[in-house]
Amino acid sequence: MKFDKTTVEVGAGADMQKLLVRTVRQGLAGVECLAGIPGTVGGGVRMNAGGKFGDIGAVVSKVTVMDSEGTVFERHKDDLVFDYRTTNIAAPFILGATLELDEEDPERIMARTKEIWMYKRNSQPLNTKNCGCIFKNPRGLSAGALIDQAGLKGTRVGGAEVSTKHANFIVAHPGCRAADVHELIRVIRDKVYEKNQLVLESEVKVLP
Repeated sequence: MKFDKTTVEVGAGADMQKLLVRTVRQGLAGVECLAGIPGTVGGGVRMNAGGKFGDIGAVVSKVTVMDSEGTVFERHKDDLVFDYRTTNIAAPFILGATLELDEEDPERIMARTKEIWMYKRNSQPLNTKNCGCIFKNPRGLSAGALIDQAGLKGTRVGGAEVSTKHANFIVAHPGCRAADVHELIRVIRDKVYEKNQLVLESEVKVLP
């Protein structure tokens, strides 16, 4: 990470929680909404990570990307569109991002971060191995509530389990395989469709 006053240049592989800690220490506000969200900056930018407290797209001023032929180029704020769990970046590889943050007292930023963390800890399985919310919320509805209503909390496939704390999280127990998670995602989608005739759309991206 490279800091220049209120500007932060960060590589795509940087952990979002480490980014949050560093910015708080530097007295820079703007990414507190990432508290408790697993993953790296590249993935966070790609799917506009965030929640009810905001999203990363609000502070992104530039994204460095690479196409499938190895050509590196930049996408700037006036050409970027961030929406609910999506962005208009079509290039297959995100290499890094530049964030524009605001100066603020570190203690105030930390207090706000702790409030967000506590809120999430009380409603999400933050102390488990998971990849965050699995499905997008259908317009006006909660994916977690739909999964819960389908009676799927605690459902397991191998080492993958629908969290009993928040049904839109899949917890990875020891020995869990990617195939277990993929199959559990299919089970959830099928069961919710059977009950509500709604097709849940994945937040997570599954690579071939």
